[in-house]
Amino acid sequence: MKELISDLWSFAIERKKFWLIPIIIFSVIFGFLIILGESSIIAPFIYTIF
Repeated sequence: MKELISDLWSFAIERKKFWLIPIIIFSVIFGFLIILGESSIIAPFIYTIF
């Protein structure tokens, strides 16, 4: 996963596709919230955000 994110980041910088950077950041944050919401005590608070 870490390699995929670094590859996408380097692709966006190298090809000057700066519009991809917010999509990458949002996808990482959203994925982290999904993983955190499945198996933690913070899950009810994350569900209220959505």
